[in-house]
Amino acid sequence: MAISTLRPDGWPQTTIVGYANDGLLLYFMIFRSSQKLANIQRDDRVSIAVGDEPRDFQSLKAVFAGANAWEVTDADQRTHAWRLLTQRHPNLADFGVPDESEAALMCAACKYVSVLDYGKGFGHTDSFTVGDSGAVMMHPAEKNSWGISAAKSA
Repeated sequence: MAISTLRPDGWPQTTIVGYANDGLLLYFMIFRSSQKLANIQRDDRVSIAVGDEPRDFQSLKAVFAGANAWEVTDADQRTHAWRLLTQRHPNLADFGVPDESEAALMCAACKYVSVLDYGKGFGHTDSFTVGDSGAVMMHPAEKNSWGISAAKSA
């Protein structure tokens, strides 16, 4: 997963992290000494992209999201997040839960989500917004002047 944070000078900083999800909650781990953590502590808005390199354009699928991120401090939620991470990334299980003094276990709650699915047509995107109550508002895809399906802006 690529995650972009905002540096102190306003420029975006993008890095790759391993992740696991529980619905629209994304969990990932970062070092306490990282610029990512400092950026998130200053401004919790992040941008996320998840996708694979397709064999052909018709099989292209990806998810893009604007989210709010924070450090998971609740012990039960940390255990749940670590279980999800080790299920998705079995190589982590050998290491055990990282020491909290070295690594931060993070959660990002997706707010603005776009799902790209070229199997439904070149450029097809479905978008939705997740409200504070968890309610989802769909944004129907529209055809633009090039015949490419594009999500309506919120």
